[in-house]
This record gives sequence, C-alpha cells and structure tokens, in this order.
Amino acid sequence: MIKSIPFRLIEQKEETNNLVIVLPGAGYSTQAPLLYYSTGLFYNKGFDVLHINYSFNRQELSSLNERDLARDVQLVIDNATKDKKYSNYYIVAKSIGTKVLRCLLDHKMFKEAKLVWLTPLLQNDDVFNAMLNSDHKGLCIFGEEDSHCFIVDRSEKLKINRNLILKVVEGGNHSLELDKDPIKSIDILKSVISDINEF
Repeated sequence: MIKSIPFRLIEQKEETNNLVIVLPGAGYSTQAPLLYYSTGLFYNKGFDVLHINYSFNRQELSSLNERDLARDVQLVIDNATKDKKYSNYYIVAKSIGTKVLRCLLDHKMFKEAKLVWLTPLLQNDDVFNAMLNSDHKGLCIFGEEDSHCFIVDRSEKLKINRNLILKVVEGGNHSLELDKDPIKSIDILKSVISDINEF
C-alpha cells in the first residue's frame, strides 16, 4: 500500500468544466520546468490544475507496483473532484507518471481525455502498448539522448497510431534539456511548451 499521496488543486476564480491532471516523474516534481510552465499554460487557458505530488525513495521505486499507485492516484483524483463538474480532461505525465497514466486510461472518466506523454517509458511494455493502442488524442515528446526511455524502433512503431503526435528533441536528455547548454535548453523548453499549447 502506498502512503497517502499529497495533491494540490489550483482552481480558477470562477467554476470551470476543464481540468488538467499533472503526473510528475520520480525525481521530476510539478515544480520542475516542463510541468511548472505546463501548469501556467493550462491555468491561463481556463483549466483547474490538479498536481499529484507523489514522491519515492530508491527502495520504494524498486518495489513500485504501478497498479497500486494508479489506484491511489485515482482515489486522489476522485477526492479532489468530487464536488466539481469537469467534462474536459487533459493529463500531462512525465516519465514514471506515464506508468500511472496508462493505468488510468481504462477509467470512464478519461474516455475523451487528451494526453501529453513527456519522456514516456518506452522500455516498459505496458506503457508502450498503451500508447500504441490508445484511441486518445496524444502528444508524445522524447529526448533523442534519453538512453533509457527513447527506443528508436519502438518510437517508429508508434507512428502507426494516427492519434499520436510524436516529437523528438534533438540532443535532449531525460529532462528534455541539453547536458552542457543551459541557454539552448531554455529554447527547447519554450518549444515544448509551445507544442503543448498548440495541442
């Protein structure tokens, strides 16, 4: 059983039917650049923003059961939205958050949700198959130099799914940054947030 997951619901001043759920990475919080600016982007478009703030130590990560985690995340979502009337959902998931995302897709609440997969764990068969077979509209952004997660032949296979928009950040690492060039990394961040904005 995973310990109780903290969350934060950032609400519009007036009631809205739009909600974006942000699922961070294991070491990439909702305050890290990609998710921080995605939050601002969606908030300014009239969305409430739900941050799911799980965190793990190494031991917890090694024994992580994503079905249990996804169940606990769904409980958080149900609790945070119980008095709301949301009908338009986006889910933004980073890295390990894509393991949670693939489990949430079966929930009727997210039947029409639009999905943003940031550095998805393509090495994980369940994540890969969920992306390959999903009928949700999705935007997938990979880092070319993300050696663990960006698997070229799998990314090529994903092109079969016409619901997915696929982008590869040239030279990008697992944080979609360039290891030795912070200035160009800011340009990449701007480009990624623009892609999410257009999606």
